[in-house]
Amino acid sequence: MATNFSFPEMTPAQIAEGLHSYDIAPNPNLRAEDIAKPQPELLPNVFSLFFTNVVGDNPPDEQLGFDELLVLENPEHHLQAMALRRIYRKARDFLDSIYFGGLTLRDFLRPHPRRIIDILSALVNYLHFRQEKLDVLKPISQEYFEREDQLTELRARVAELQKAKTEHTYNEQMEEPVVQQLQAEVNTLRQKIQEYNTHQLALRSRAKAVDEKKEGLLSKISQADFELIKHSQENSKLLSKIVQSPEKTLKTVEEKKGVRDELKTLEKMAMHKVQEKNNTLEMYTKVCDKLSKHLSKISALHETSTAAKASEKDVKAQKAKISDHSLEMKTIRIRAAEWQSKVHETEVRLKAKEKERDQRIEENKQKMTTLKSEVESELKCLADREREIEEKIAKAADLCSQSDSVEVAGRKKREEIYATFEQVCETANMYMDGIDRSRKEVDEASMAIISQIGP
Repeated sequence: MATNFSFPEMTPAQIAEGLHSYDIAPNPNLRAEDIAKPQPELLPNVFSLFFTNVVGDNPPDEQLGFDELLVLENPEHHLQAMALRRIYRKARDFLDSIYFGGLTLRDFLRPHPRRIIDILSALVNYLHFRQEKLDVLKPISQEYFEREDQLTELRARVAELQKAKTEHTYNEQMEEPVVQQLQAEVNTLRQKIQEYNTHQLALRSRAKAVDEKKEGLLSKISQADFELIKHSQENSKLLSKIVQSPEKTLKTVEEKKGVRDELKTLEKMAMHKVQEKNNTLEMYTKVCDKLSKHLSKISALHETSTAAKASEKDVKAQKAKISDHSLEMKTIRIRAAEWQSKVHETEVRLKAKEKERDQRIEENKQKMTTLKSEVESELKCLADREREIEEKIAKAADLCSQSDSVEVAGRKKREEIYATFEQVCETANMYMDGIDRSRKEVDEASMAIISQIGP
């Protein structure tokens, strides 16, 4: 068959074979004669099975019975008429979508063999076309299942990352008091550094003043040494001379020695103070080195905490995506379970109806056998009562004429019921349009969700 879809006319045997092959035949004993001489329930039952088994739509509440649809005064029959209308609307939309228009409600209620063959030919050709496309899409579906395996691996990886994240958060919570303690120690150390810096500035200013004093003292000492040398030279000159008053000269020399000793003691004190200040400066430099090391450790801890927060944000985003996918999968599983339960309910109802039908057939057979035996016994026993039988035959003829008149009245009543049925269908048209539109929107949304989950 060609890859492009078309709907050439098929024979009733080919149509019956196609319906059986795709499991949309109304009964397992469907033959070509049933399609050549169609019954009113053939086309609706075929489309209902098509929408149930092939399209995957919700199955109808029960099998359609067209003899019961003729009596609309019963609410159950009204619901069956609404179900028929729903199947008709779906079938018409489907045939319009494959460019086979012109389906009317008359094709469901009063089928014509030619129209039934055309419609079922289009349906079977579409199923052949669909099967070819599904065969083409099989490798894509296999790739999808491979992607499902990859998805399970990714989920396992996400679970591992989630476990690592929980361990990381646990370790972070366990290390949080240590970090807080270190932060407090860092804050205290920073305050001490500020205090030491201010104290260091004050010491530097004092050291500068001491250096200035030291330079002044050194200049004084050098000047005193110069004067001492000068005085020693003068003393030597004076000693070389004959002095008339040696006691006076000795007194002046001792005074100069005392001044020189005082200057030396002052110089020693200044040197001691300078050494003490140098020691304090060395201690401050050591403290500054230790504080810089602590600050480097704290900055490393901050970097690790920022990296952990960034990884936590990524894990949260992945967790949100996984929760969205899990919700979508749960909704799809719920819908699948609902469809499965509805299919099971319909199967149970069909089995119950088939059982009731078999019981009725057996009861009718038993009644027929009993009636045959009674008629034979009466024919044997009542041979002498032929006169009465002839009278009864005459009465039966009268009754047949009456039944014919009743049948004519019934036909009129039936036509009136058909007219009322058409009016009810027309009035329900707008209501069903709204329901079908809403169902289409829901189906489109579900297909969009399935397509998003697929890749």
